[in-house]
Amino acid sequence: MADLKITWLGHAAFLLEAEKKLLIDPFISENPKAPCSPEDLNPDIIAVTHGHRDHLGDTIEIGARTGCRIISIHEVANYIKSKGVFAEGMNKGGTVEVEGIALTMTHALHSSSIDASGFSFDGGSPAGFVINIGGYSVYHSGDTGVFGDMQLIGELYKPEIALLPIGSRFTMGIKEAVKAVELIEPRIVVPMHYRLPGSLL
Repeated sequence: MADLKITWLGHAAFLLEAEKKLLIDPFISENPKAPCSPEDLNPDIIAVTHGHRDHLGDTIEIGARTGCRIISIHEVANYIKSKGVFAEGMNKGGTVEVEGIALTMTHALHSSSIDASGFSFDGGSPAGFVINIGGYSVYHSGDTGVFGDMQLIGELYKPEIALLPIGSRFTMGIKEAVKAVELIEPRIVVPMHYRLPGSLL
């Protein structure tokens, strides 16, 4: 994969590096598995799958510091903007192109809310992304259970690389992830979202 470097930053956080740097679900400062600090990350784009704190993570802080483009579902984007940081909303089935990278938002079978200062905000609907970067199609499913339309994701977008949760309880487990792989038919699969203390989820 000479044109694309993928670094797992623990949990569901990934850094994709090609012509630009794209950061997904940057849960870093509270993540004991993270190999870096938020200050070490200087992405051009951040993609957020949903509003739970182990995915929204350090998005606002990194966005404020770097001025990077932030892409998320409409409701999460509105929350980020309420904190004085610009974000761009989209919705499922849509595609946006940012810095030459195409992001298509897909369905995810999960929940979404934003908890801050004792209040819970509408996090919209959870999502995944198919990302065309560095000549590759990469599917980050977000937090999800397995669902039959993953076959459509495979047929429509033909992701060579799939980043899939295997932790169970809050997402699908290994058994369900194996079925997801059968439906999507990627060439490379990277497991994520596992072995973190339940109190962090």
